[in-house]
Amino acid sequence: MKKIIPALIAVLACGGAAAASPDMGKLLATGGVSQVEGAGGGGITPWALISGYGTRDSWGANAHYTYVGTQDYKLNSYGVAVGIADRLELSLANQEFKGSLAPLDQLNIKQDILGLKLKVAGDAVYEQDSWMPQVAIGIMYKRNKGIGGLGALGVTNVKQLGAKDDHGYDYYVSATKIYLEQSLLLNATLRATRANQMGILGFGGDKNDSTRLMPEVSAAYLINRKLALGAEYRRKPHNLGVDNEKAYYDVFVAWFPTRNFSVTAAYADLGDITIFNPKKQHGLYLSLQAGF
Repeated sequence: MKKIIPALIAVLACGGAAAASPDMGKLLATGGVSQVEGAGGGGITPWALISGYGTRDSWGANAHYTYVGTQDYKLNSYGVAVGIADRLELSLANQEFKGSLAPLDQLNIKQDILGLKLKVAGDAVYEQDSWMPQVAIGIMYKRNKGIGGLGALGVTNVKQLGAKDDHGYDYYVSATKIYLEQSLLLNATLRATRANQMGILGFGGDKNDSTRLMPEVSAAYLINRKLALGAEYRRKPHNLGVDNEKAYYDVFVAWFPTRNFSVTAAYADLGDITIFNPKKQHGLYLSLQAGF
């Protein structure tokens, strides 16, 4: 964080010289889509790419809505992201997690996520003759807003499920390489986290309360200029006795009809979520993004 803040100030200072309106100058799809926590990237993992289509002399912004539905749960996420000078990204997202099967059919958990990402090296598009990927560092501050629907059981806070905190930070570094000639994108992210189910079930727990490094990987193939096919994997910690947390993964199709709009559809597998509905959760992932 100490290294990010001075860089943030420098980028904002340079932003005064940037174009007053977005120039939409980046290649189609190179801003990624809105990751479920609000950052630019794939569906479940951030990439080193900066949100929006503004070039280094401009800026861009987008808004997203994402729905994930499994047999027993529903997740809605919506938020906004701003990319400045193709170097800095600021994002804000809200997640709402609901149960649909007894005994958790009244479950309702909300979480706010504030994100900051800074490109520190490389350029995924313009440095095609270099082995160096685009590299970005990021931080997400997450605050869980409590548990609704379980008041009759005396449960209103994630700490009552064994979590140590209802707020926490994720730190990550992402490396993204685009091979234009092969129409291929590869990404690797290493995340330091204590979050249980992204923070929906709090941070830390009765089994573990230390920050641990979790790998995440993505690959996408551009079928044509407007359609991409890809897959992602995200390893998760297992901190709670009541949550046999497993890795996330998905297979997705992303459609970019214009620079102003994109649609991402996926099959997502979220593993086990709590011992109260002890079965693997999988289903539809759908995300809409509008921007300029």
